[in-house]
Amino acid sequence: MDIQILELIEGARKAQGLTVVIDVFRAFSLECYLFDAGVVRIYPIGSLEDAFAMKKAHPDYILCGERKGAKVEGCDFGNSPCQMEGADLRGKTVIHTTSAGTQGIVNAAAAGAEEIVTASLVNANAVAAYIRKKNPEKVSIVAMGKAGLARADEDVLCAEYIKSVLEGRPFDVQARADAMKTTAGAHFFNPDTQEVYPEKDFYLSTRCNAFDFVIRVGKDSGGRLITERV
Repeated sequence: MDIQILELIEGARKAQGLTVVIDVFRAFSLECYLFDAGVVRIYPIGSLEDAFAMKKAHPDYILCGERKGAKVEGCDFGNSPCQMEGADLRGKTVIHTTSAGTQGIVNAAAAGAEEIVTASLVNANAVAAYIRKKNPEKVSIVAMGKAGLARADEDVLCAEYIKSVLEGRPFDVQARADAMKTTAGAHFFNPDTQEVYPEKDFYLSTRCNAFDFVIRVGKDSGGRLITERV
């Protein structure tokens, strides 16, 4: 199994084989919580224009939109796991557009990746087990970073952890995730930005291996990209 770690939107465009798109803070952590709460499908959308158009056509869908970390005006929710707690999500369909994670899906799909799954620290081990079972020749692990343009240590950590599991190497991922409280995750503890980056989101996003399922990218009957729990 040939495993490569790529980064950012540029890396997503180079993805080959079974592709893992990572966004720890917070897109694909959020999606795990959404599916765990009963959401049936999510539409990952690149542009806000397309996201709002889909919401207009399907007002019953829940629109989660984020740019520069903040909820986009006109969306039902932003990209925060804790701010969706208590919402009735059973049987719902979600439209999801973000600065990094959903951009990775769209670009990897356009590049012709054979299969795409998403990952974050909360389901990283399940993703590794899925890859091992599939046993593909090529694996591309894409750490999406900040807005898909700058390295994010949390995404690289997740990528390195998945690669280490596949290669059978020990890796104390939880200890390293906890340590990000004063580094890559420090913005979650800024009292002036709690509306955008709630402290609880740090802990929700670093619950390593909290979920035992994988989120796989597919297409609906009309050919639009969707993510589903498998």
